[in-house]
Amino acid sequence: MMGREHMQNIALVDDAELIAIVDPDLGSREEAEALGKTLGQEFQLFENADAMFADMKPDAVIVASPNFTHFEVARRAMAHDVAILLEKPFCTDTDDAAELEQMAGDYPHVFWVGMEYRYMPPITRFIDRVQAGETGAAKMLYIREHRFPFLAKVGDWNRFNRNTGGTLVEKCCHFFDLMRHTLQDEPVRIFASGGQDVNHLDESYDGKVPDILDNAYVVIDFAKGTRAVLDLCMFAEGAEQQEEIYALGPIGRLDVAIPAATVTWSPRDKSGVVTEDVATPSDALAAGDHHGATYFQLRDFHAALAGETQPKVSAIDGLRAVQMGAAAQQSIATGLPVQLDFKSGGVGNG
Repeated sequence: MMGREHMQNIALVDDAELIAIVDPDLGSREEAEALGKTLGQEFQLFENADAMFADMKPDAVIVASPNFTHFEVARRAMAHDVAILLEKPFCTDTDDAAELEQMAGDYPHVFWVGMEYRYMPPITRFIDRVQAGETGAAKMLYIREHRFPFLAKVGDWNRFNRNTGGTLVEKCCHFFDLMRHTLQDEPVRIFASGGQDVNHLDESYDGKVPDILDNAYVVIDFAKGTRAVLDLCMFAEGAEQQEEIYALGPIGRLDVAIPAATVTWSPRDKSGVVTEDVATPSDALAAGDHHGATYFQLRDFHAALAGETQPKVSAIDGLRAVQMGAAAQQSIATGLPVQLDFKSGGVGNG
């Protein structure tokens, strides 16, 4: 699904050309070929990356393979000296993530981690206003996602923690990244409560029942004193807004809602609530399921390839999001808060 979303959005980016798709799954290759004809894209299809690299030298690759393959696929791509956009989550294992981040730090080409939620225009506008100080220094940040269950994936790989890193890594790395990015700060403590209470309990794959969480609360303390909360429910298809984010400071509160695409200002002085509608181009909206974010991210990625800008989402961003998600999963498993010490690289029970 994410590969097809990238196909549709590459078609919208000026001077970007899709030249090849690598996928070991025949059905996925056939779907890509059909979509490419619809989009007017001409590209080659390969079953494996070695065959593709033996035949051509792309400027960049986008890695949109299953989570548990990210570490190895990214390492192998780096051996061919190409720019890389690695979809979230960065890795499923914190040790792999730390190793890949070290490799990316020495890599002479663009290495970008796909964090689409930063690029949803209403959320980008919300972040800009928070960082401009509109609320005053944010003291509380709240992210709520109430949505549908995990979708079916090739081979049902996303039904098990061993393949995904766990729901709070697989799905919620986006939100932990948003917290760090919005606050420009690092977390120091995480406490979480969650479970698998509704979804996938009647499913079985090779005799095994899925073990992925479908709801959680995560509370994060940040170094400068801000508290943040993630409220996740994946059996809430009927919710009017899938995502809502609030930032609260001494001057007032800012809210953003998706898909309403509104940013609302509520000042403490009661001078009046003001709602701003944030438009997203219709072609970008139609080219995927991330409210236009994939287009804007690919546009920035392409500008970095052309040397017009510096990469805006780094391997360290990817690493931190995985570490936060893994700490939240650990907290749920143990019932204990987890202290985070990123200055020394340590993560452990508090």
